[in-house]
Amino acid sequence: MDWDLNGLRIFARIAHHQSFAKAAGAMGLTPSAVSKAMTRLERDLGVKLLHRNTRSVRLTADGEVFLDRCQHVLAEIDDAAAALVHARSVPQGRIRVLAPVGFGRQVVVPALLDFWQRYPEVSVDLELSDRPADVLLEGLDAIVTVGPTQDEALVSHRLGRYRMLACASADYLARRGCPQTPDDLLQHDCLSYAMPQTRRYREWVFIKDGRKQVVDLSGRININHAESLMAMALGGAGIVMLSTFVTAQAIQDGRLVPLLTDYMSPGAEIHIAYPPNRNLSARVRVFRDFMYQTVARFAELYPSHAMQPESPA
Repeated sequence: MDWDLNGLRIFARIAHHQSFAKAAGAMGLTPSAVSKAMTRLERDLGVKLLHRNTRSVRLTADGEVFLDRCQHVLAEIDDAAAALVHARSVPQGRIRVLAPVGFGRQVVVPALLDFWQRYPEVSVDLELSDRPADVLLEGLDAIVTVGPTQDEALVSHRLGRYRMLACASADYLARRGCPQTPDDLLQHDCLSYAMPQTRRYREWVFIKDGRKQVVDLSGRININHAESLMAMALGGAGIVMLSTFVTAQAIQDGRLVPLLTDYMSPGAEIHIAYPPNRNLSARVRVFRDFMYQTVARFAELYPSHAMQPESPA
């Protein structure tokens, strides 16, 4: 059986006020609209719910039975609606996020305890992977990307931009000397990031006084994992060119020495993206805002060589 839910609300309000006019006034409707709604409801149910005349309105026996059930139904619907509004406004539930390994380990993971303390009703399933992902197909709530988001169907926000930085251990520099120009790197042991998709090595880019210089470098050891490259550099194996979010802590601790700091080596932008939804869930909204804050806080901790944060839109 199919009827208008609004008809049930009108019936319950008439029964409460025992008046079509008072029910109409309380609901912001005309008496004619209330009368027509009741006529449709009684026709759809096939029973008479109200005795009415010019002076009074009272329930029939069927109306009394139906009112009791109707009030329970309306209460359940109101509770469900209230729960949905609460879920939209109060962060709760589970959020599934994919983030790149290096950025995730160095920036996202250290901040998760703070996120959990702020939003104890939100559970985070974080996958650290550099693989491409189909956010909609995999049911992900959000994805963090280094570089622009490839899926144009997603809503994307730029969190900031990182720099690339050449660095090495003090032990290596004591043995081999410190390069003064990008060309000097050709005389050093350099450890490059190997890109398995293209079978090439990531270029080392240096900019100074508006002049761009690109140096193609590879060494005896080249790895497609930034933190592994940093581990080799920490062990004195050579010079690496890595993102500032990977090397920031090691540089601040003195375990790595930044090189060629009078040159700028730009890196990629960092984005957070999620499926379009006019009514963005509270848990995704607070995670997005938290990522803005996390990138900004990371830049404050490592002001000399860290990321350039973006202000929230």
